Amino acid sequence: MYQHLRKALFALDPERSHYLSLDAIGAAERLGLMSLFAKPVPDDPVELMGLTLPNPVGLAAGLDKNAQAFNGLGALGFGFVEVGTVTPRPQPGNPQPRLFRLPEAEAIINRMGFNNLGVDYLLEQVKRRRYSGVLGINVGKNFDTPVEKAADDYCLCMEKVYAYADYITANVSSPNTKGLRDLQFGDSLSQLLDALKEKQQKLAAEYGRYVPLAVKIAPDMDDDAIAQVAKTLRAHNIDGVIATNTTIDKSSVAHLEHGAEEGGLSGRPLTERSTEVIRKLSAELNGEIPIIGVGGIFDGETAADKIRAGATAVQIYSGFIYRGPEVIREAAAAIAKLHKGRVVSS
Repeated sequence: MYQHLRKALFALDPERSHYLSLDAIGAAERLGLMSLFAKPVPDDPVELMGLTLPNPVGLAAGLDKNAQAFNGLGALGFGFVEVGTVTPRPQPGNPQPRLFRLPEAEAIINRMGFNNLGVDYLLEQVKRRRYSGVLGINVGKNFDTPVEKAADDYCLCMEKVYAYADYITANVSSPNTKGLRDLQFGDSLSQLLDALKEKQQKLAAEYGRYVPLAVKIAPDMDDDAIAQVAKTLRAHNIDGVIATNTTIDKSSVAHLEHGAEEGGLSGRPLTERSTEVIRKLSAELNGEIPIIGVGGIFDGETAADKIRAGATAVQIYSGFIYRGPEVIREAAAAIAKLHKGRVVSS
């Protein structure tokens, strides 16, 4: 069914079809129709950052920036759903066109620029939560907030979403907000994490509830940079790391239509690189911080590869756009089989 629907959606402008799809998913959930599209997903509970996921296959941030369809998306079988990236104030993002499909490579390039309706709007949507899985909220800074003041934006968002999130992700790796990726390195990362951990501890005391904090990193790092980031995450007792965001390396698609567009590349071209970053990050973290693996998951095998590389759970975005709900079941089934094999072998 989805392949026929995809042909119609892919005939439209990518951004228009994106919002039409979210509207349809939200409406279908409200009308109780999601069972027509969802297939059974294996029950495979996994512990992540002190949370119990019904299964280890999640939806990556960026698809549902304003939390307008997360109830419906969750009903498709995702064990956890991450909404956002959300910023303190609404912002339009970068000029259109800013979203491009590359079907020959099963890839997407976007330069959306954290377009969203602001954290207060997102909270009004989250308050209507019916989804019983784990909900993450991904936060960032407004485009016009200086990098040296970025911590103020992240902390404000954390303060506002804390009571409603099961975990919070600090997005410091989008290539589409000027200067944002500088926050991944050296003193900039340390200062941001200092501020976020201090805010987290104060909010945990205020609410009597500890909400884990994850950090999302880019794939465009060499081994030394990965080692340094891992050291900084460990030093600040970060609860989880999401690897990886989109890549700025578009050499694999440069020959295709839209392949030279500015923005971050996701989809199949990212599969091997994201898995390699997970493998190296896992070796540096030595099991102290769990990894959520993202990037180029299109089937059960590519999902299981992320787990073998050291991830505890995975997230899907582009694979969901190209494959539809079936990829959720395939990924969950492959990871469940991997888990079962480990239990038997032990």
